[in-house]
Amino acid sequence: MPSPLKALCGVLLAVALLAASPATAEASTVDEPAVLADPVRVMPLGDSITQGGSIGGYRLDLGTRLRTAGRTVDFVGSLSDGPGSMPDRDHEGHPGWTIAQVDANVVNWLRTYTPRTILLHIGTNDMYGSDPAGAPRRLSALVDKITAQAPAAEVFVSTIIPIRFADATVRGYNSAIVPLLRAKAAAGKRVHVVDMYPAVPISDLPDGIHPNAAGYSKMAAVWFNALSSVPGSIGDPPQPGGTCTATPQVVSDWNGGFQAEVTVANPTASAIAGWTVRFTLPGGHTVTQIWGGTASGSVTVTNASYNGTIGPNASATFGFLASGPGAPAVGTATCSSP
Repeated sequence: MPSPLKALCGVLLAVALLAASPATAEASTVDEPAVLADPVRVMPLGDSITQGGSIGGYRLDLGTRLRTAGRTVDFVGSLSDGPGSMPDRDHEGHPGWTIAQVDANVVNWLRTYTPRTILLHIGTNDMYGSDPAGAPRRLSALVDKITAQAPAAEVFVSTIIPIRFADATVRGYNSAIVPLLRAKAAAGKRVHVVDMYPAVPISDLPDGIHPNAAGYSKMAAVWFNALSSVPGSIGDPPQPGGTCTATPQVVSDWNGGFQAEVTVANPTASAIAGWTVRFTLPGGHTVTQIWGGTASGSVTVTNASYNGTIGPNASATFGFLASGPGAPAVGTATCSSP
């Protein structure tokens, strides 16, 4: 016969096991924390029209549109330039290059940067070269090389924008490449035709070749619409209840300081109540004044009482002054909401 002490211990052990087993079962079914998706790697590919000079070309406004839409995208390439306020400046736009020059280098770039999506605007320099009539054939070979090296990538190929002094040649090139590209798509390749030519009027080409800021903004809109029409090319759209986005912009600067504005957007189908934005400033810079939010740390900004609620597909703004040495810039901003 067991002793009273042993019996009591057995009862206590059984109770402990019974109490622990629901927790154990629950722990076995708890979901792991969600892992944030990697940014979609997008390669802007082409010549000086892709590079875009000191204003960053279409890449500036396209990046803003993508962030505002809640898309997580990483521009990739061996080159990096544009305004200091531009959060993502990487690209593969080579001023003065022809189709053949891109063709000679593209395999190495694709191996190095493994883009998920490619934006190709090329052929402008071929239009006033020695063989413009052969440019459609060269483009076709280039696209075949891209799709062979990166068969899973979405390849968006645009007609080229006008050239003031070679419009007939440009029109001939564009009309020749469209059926070639559509035939590749019909054969199962991930090739998408983007009609860029009508988007940029000659009045937006100060030198007859390169767009001004207005022209590049129009190009960005065409690229964005094309990307949005192909699922997965820029990731999945944000779901209702997702986080907000924050897009900073330097609006003015002076020796020793600058003024910036940040647009906080809600790309979801539900209103958000309250937001927090985090970003970095260049070394030695500090925020000296802020409006439309409350700053803390380096640098976290929470909404003011009057702009914390943002309706679906709406936005709010805050601004600040910063002082410090060197070029003005605002690092990539992130936004979260309750």
